[in-house]
Amino acid sequence: MAGKDNAHWIAGINAVAAALENDPDNVRGIMLEARARNPRLTELTELARTHGIATRTVASEVLDRLAAGVRHQGVVAQYSAARSLDENDLAALLESAPAPLLLILDGVQDPHNLGACLRSAAAAGATAVVIPRDKSAQVNATVRKTSAGAADRIPVVRVTNLARTLESLKQAGVWLVGLAGEATQDLYAIDLKGTVGIVMGGEAEGMRRLTREHCDFLARIPMPGDIESLNVSVAAGVALFEAVRQRLAG
Repeated sequence: MAGKDNAHWIAGINAVAAALENDPDNVRGIMLEARARNPRLTELTELARTHGIATRTVASEVLDRLAAGVRHQGVVAQYSAARSLDENDLAALLESAPAPLLLILDGVQDPHNLGACLRSAAAAGATAVVIPRDKSAQVNATVRKTSAGAADRIPVVRVTNLARTLESLKQAGVWLVGLAGEATQDLYAIDLKGTVGIVMGGEAEGMRRLTREHCDFLARIPMPGDIESLNVSVAAGVALFEAVRQRLAG
């Protein structure tokens, strides 16, 4: 659905509201369902008008087509995303934070999981989320909606070669902590207060061999119950907020 100016459609009340609140300059226009009576749609219309963004009502079938399978809740917006970030932007991002915290995702394929990871990373005040260009979900309409606005708040860095990027991060002083169920060290025993990258594997296979080999530490989340593993987005949230806890505790 990309247009000549890199515009595409985002769907759903939360996704459109996040774009209007965080990046209105890149919202090109909004379409609303003609017969919708949700008061939040009225709020979105007023917010769009305060930013000088055109709105118009259309039939539900038009929204269905533009949303491409995403539940639109009566609203879609044409959005021109900001320039995507790549490995060349990492140095500046690291310099911008006093104690950088990165979330590095090795092949998370499910856009719902990626969106949930972005939401946790934004809530934890992470510096950026790093994902591979290939064999990974990308930031699409589903991710934007699942992230509840986080996709517009936290830098997402797409890298061509994840193993090479991990090596560059290590040379820049980033300690890499990979989560693996078979690790012998507990996550809570590792110092996460400095410049840290938390590395998560994909849903099916976990971290790839080269990714694992580039980690400085492997850690597990202790689980006294009879479940072997957590969903990747849940595990990412646990690890990120352990880093937050340690940093707040000093």
